[in-house]
Amino acid sequence: MQPYLTVFIKPFPLQHLQQDSEESWSATTDANRKETLQKMASPRTITIVALSFALGLFFVFMGTIKLTPRLSKDAYSEMKRAYKSYAKALPALKKIGVSSVLLRKIIGTLEVGCGIVLTLVPGRPKDVANFILLLVMLAVLFFHQLVGDPLKRYAHALVFGILLTCRLLIARQGEDRPEREERREEQITAQEKNKVKVS
Repeated sequence: MQPYLTVFIKPFPLQHLQQDSEESWSATTDANRKETLQKMASPRTITIVALSFALGLFFVFMGTIKLTPRLSKDAYSEMKRAYKSYAKALPALKKIGVSSVLLRKIIGTLEVGCGIVLTLVPGRPKDVANFILLLVMLAVLFFHQLVGDPLKRYAHALVFGILLTCRLLIARQGEDRPEREERREEQITAQEKNKVKVS
């Protein structure tokens, strides 16, 4: 009598295999979603880049006019005359040794330097340059009000001061947004995993 060979086959849990495959698929889709969101340029990013480039070029141009007559002799002579009137209206500047020429060169250098940063340098330095230029615009508006200039003389400073404020606000709002998006994505991922476990 030959012994019978009995083979015991342990049943494989197909439910666990399905659950693992669904979890790995959801993790892959989450990674792909994050990668796609990072690659896509949001309207906020496009707005900040466009504003930075336009404002940077404007301030490089205006600062260069204050420093040299090569671009426009008429505009340079007008700047010299304007800053002489500002220095006369502020006698405290003479007391600390700041002449009209030095004041014009300081503001012109700040505009050129910060304009280059806004145009070319990425990251946090843009916001610092934005803030410095905003202070410069406030100082220029103060000078115009001090000497009693009409609105058409300082309308450009007012407009570009508003644009600098808008750019800075948009940039600051964008820093808080990634954290909110990450929390939202984590909540969505947790909800999807719970649905998979229930099913």
